Amino acid sequence: MRPIRIVLGWQVIATAILTLAFGLLWGAHAAFSAALGGAVNVVAGCGYAAMVARSRASSAGEALRGIFRAEAVKIILILVQLPIVLSNYKDIVPGAFFTSFVTTVAVFAAAIAIRDVEQDKPRIAGDS
Repeated sequence: MRPIRIVLGWQVIATAILTLAFGLLWGAHAAFSAALGGAVNVVAGCGYAAMVARSRASSAGEALRGIFRAEAVKIILILVQLPIVLSNYKDIVPGAFFTSFVTTVAVFAAAIAIRDVEQDKPRIAGDS
């Protein structure tokens, strides 16, 4: 779970940076649009993390099944949130929204490059 927590943190940081940048360049509506774009993926990433945490795989096949279910939940959350945001926030700045959205998608894809250092540590007798 550590790699997912790290990636979710990166998504929050990327969203904050883009929100600030768009806010300074184009104003409050652009800032809020960037925040919403990042938030869609942060929420979807949390759903993914929740599904992965629930998965208790004892074989490679079960692990893949759990990952595919988590990915399906993430995609469904994105597909549900996008129309809600786009139809309810009338002053959305599409460039800011989609830049933040795509950036946070790319950041989540970086999760594959993160090793779980805690898992790689040798265990000492008595450690839990």
